[in-house]
Amino acid sequence: MRTAAEPVEVRRPSAVRALTTLLAVTAAATVVVDLLNYWYAPEQEFGLAVRTGWAMLRSLGFLVLIGHVNRGRVAARPFGLILAITTVFAVGRLVVPRSGVPPLPGLLGFGLLTALCAAVVALLYRSDAVGGHLVRHRKGLVIEGGTISWREVTPKRPPVTGWLLTARVAAFTYSPLMLVPALVAGGSILDGRLSAGPPVLFWFGAGIAVSYLVLFCTAFLMRDRRWARKLLVAVTLGVLAVDLPLCRWLLGLDGLIRDGGPLLAAALLTLYALHRATHIPPPPSAS
Repeated sequence: MRTAAEPVEVRRPSAVRALTTLLAVTAAATVVVDLLNYWYAPEQEFGLAVRTGWAMLRSLGFLVLIGHVNRGRVAARPFGLILAITTVFAVGRLVVPRSGVPPLPGLLGFGLLTALCAAVVALLYRSDAVGGHLVRHRKGLVIEGGTISWREVTPKRPPVTGWLLTARVAAFTYSPLMLVPALVAGGSILDGRLSAGPPVLFWFGAGIAVSYLVLFCTAFLMRDRRWARKLLVAVTLGVLAVDLPLCRWLLGLDGLIRDGGPLLAAALLTLYALHRATHIPPPPSAS
């Protein structure tokens, strides 16, 4: 048994190289802007530290996106879209203080990061060169004709639309967007508000359960099952019905805006993507 030689690496288009550079700059800007907002915040409390840490983790998301772009993965587009949208929301909720006007450095940093995220989405969806590059699936070991090769593995499932991929990626953000405010609310227990213990534990449990429900739904959503779409819509509405009232009750109006807003944006994007996704009929069977 022999091993196939690695294919010759083809030089990527200039638009793709520009996109990877832009993503690296955006990742660095995310860290700098988040630290800047935390530095200028009038109250450096536990909740702000949790939200800042979560926002800074998005810089790792941009690094992962660079890997997807370099490999030409199809999923780079929806991943980049939801990452850009939620990053703007995550940083925006850190800029506005509880009272008073936002500091000028924070506003400038937020404007810069918003422009970078908009440029990322524009390159992902408006550049023909980038679109022609993002056509590959994951690689794996393939044994064919006595030859072992490491190459692209074509999925066995039917082809899916980009909107279904967008709905899948957006739905995967439900769990972390629920767990972050639950962790913020957990700080009230440390401050002596013991009555918040049971609802906070329920919030954590709901956030973890949602991750498994979304994983189950999207597994069949990628196979374009109609019932999976309906189930994901039900999960989305259930997430909003649980998370938004808990944000209002345990975190107040400020928490509802800061933590409920990003989840609402992800839910609306999921529902819109499901609405736009067209059903792909199965190929006709050979007679």
